[in-house]
Amino acid sequence: MRILGIESSCDETAAAVVEDGTRLLSSVVASQLDTHGRYGGVVPELASREHLRAIVPVVREAMERSSSDWSDLAAVAATSGPGLVGSLLVGLTYAKALSFVRGLPLVGVNHIEGHIYAVVLEAAQRGEPIPFPAIALVVSGGHTHLFEVDKEFHYRLLGKTRDDAAGEAFDKVGKLLGFGYPGGPVIDQLAPHGDPSAVRFTLAHMKGNPLDFSFSGLKTAVLRWVKAHDMGAEIDRRRALLRTTSRPTVEQWLEVTPRATLDLMASFQHTVIDELLRRAAMVADSTTARALIVSGGVSCNAGLRAAARTAGLPYPAYFPAPGLSTDNAAMIATAAFPKLARGETADFTLRAQANLTLAE
Repeated sequence: MRILGIESSCDETAAAVVEDGTRLLSSVVASQLDTHGRYGGVVPELASREHLRAIVPVVREAMERSSSDWSDLAAVAATSGPGLVGSLLVGLTYAKALSFVRGLPLVGVNHIEGHIYAVVLEAAQRGEPIPFPAIALVVSGGHTHLFEVDKEFHYRLLGKTRDDAAGEAFDKVGKLLGFGYPGGPVIDQLAPHGDPSAVRFTLAHMKGNPLDFSFSGLKTAVLRWVKAHDMGAEIDRRRALLRTTSRPTVEQWLEVTPRATLDLMASFQHTVIDELLRRAAMVADSTTARALIVSGGVSCNAGLRAAARTAGLPYPAYFPAPGLSTDNAAMIATAAFPKLARGETADFTLRAQANLTLAE
């Protein structure tokens, strides 16, 4: 049984075909990085237009790579939220059109749940199913959520960010320091060249739910450090490098980045990672979790992966491969299989919801 998945929640147009919820037959992603990079972040109107340009060829390529005919499909699945509503509408509307024309059931998928299923898909491919119940830490540019997940994939929200998502904080700090957009991957590449204990940042102390996250104060602390150390000239040099080289190498970045700034970046990344893993460890005594699932774009972060291996967590941590960490449609198709089996299909009134929740 094959399902075509479509994902368009933000700035990547993606389509994939998954068989039986365990076998990835194709995965195609059209990135909009070059479009938004010049603006220092995602521009919603431009994102919608780029999705309109890409959606048909991306779906066609996914079908061709999987050697699938429309008659081979059991359903078409699409992200219905959360995300940018204009972007969501492109993928969801196209999925509805395919459902109508091809006579296929339509399945709406929550984007956050999709990220969790990206890890489940790879575990199934390895023949090593994830033990449940589990804790799921979904960390990306738009989301930082901590869930408890049982074997039936019922979710209980344990904590979430009250302001910036972790990935958003990475990108904003990267932009502030002159590394352009997205800044998170650059910080991850350069952090090993700095001292993570050089700059001491105050950890967030949350009133109310201690499992909630907050990264806004950390971002502000970096801004104050930058102003106090008069970094304008070196930031200008990095911005000049970006104007002449679209994607500088690590060596090129190091030439225009003093040791003090490398220390700042390493300390910032260390603090974010500590905040994430500290809360993942805090829930160990209050749950019966047997595994930690880490997913979303920030799960690509090499520092986070290394720290999870040495953090002494009471359960093993599972990460997706980089290609399934960022937004993709394989995770959407995989998440649709149990929904289809339960008869949880949608009609054409299915709405795109920018603030769709997975659990309260």
